[in-house]
Amino acid sequence: MERSKKLLANKIYLALAALFITSLVVSNLIFLKFFYWNPFGIYRFEISVGILPYPITFLITDIISEIFGKKKANQVVVVGIFAAFFSLLIIYVANKVPAIDSSRVNNELFTQVFGLSPIAVLASMMAYLLAQFIDIRIFHFWKSYTKGKHLWLRNNFSTFSSQFIDTLTVLLLLCSFGALPWELFYSLLISGFLFKILVAFFDTPLLYLFVWLFRKKFNLEVGEEIDLDA
Repeated sequence: MERSKKLLANKIYLALAALFITSLVVSNLIFLKFFYWNPFGIYRFEISVGILPYPITFLITDIISEIFGKKKANQVVVVGIFAAFFSLLIIYVANKVPAIDSSRVNNELFTQVFGLSPIAVLASMMAYLLAQFIDIRIFHFWKSYTKGKHLWLRNNFSTFSSQFIDTLTVLLLLCSFGALPWELFYSLLISGFLFKILVAFFDTPLLYLFVWLFRKKFNLEVGEEIDLDA
């Protein structure tokens, strides 16, 4: 690959990694707000706003897996873990620093909003680790099995499995730590998983679009990957 295209590929990888990390960290910070969504009156989803950016992380790892390979996808996951725990440290320090009298956000309000973030980050990271590595492993299993064909198959199979594991694990941990009441467990599990499945269906065309653009730009064959380390 010529040098200019190699530089462009590195910039794209860094941009995807930045979007991934931002989505992951933000989802852990905003999870305490819940809302409902009732599309066409068919089903009432009751979900945390923290779930909104989270499916983006799975779309991005699928794009990276398809274009840059399993190794680079795993690297982004590891960097995301570091970023999430670093944000946890910042929140902890910010919560311990006393607010001045003229501060628009006092100690009690800050603690009420961000005080459970360490629990959320811990629960999310444990679920995230398990789900993301399963997502990447299943994605590449189907990629190898189908010889790089049927992108929709590996995208949806990997996402469905990993999203259920993620939703189940994070809710079990949040309820166990007292961050959420057990009465909400089943409704949040069903709503969260169904919402992620719905998003997975909608993000499949986006995955096809991005993969098609990258293959066209970098002259990649079906199943071929860009080796950024070469």
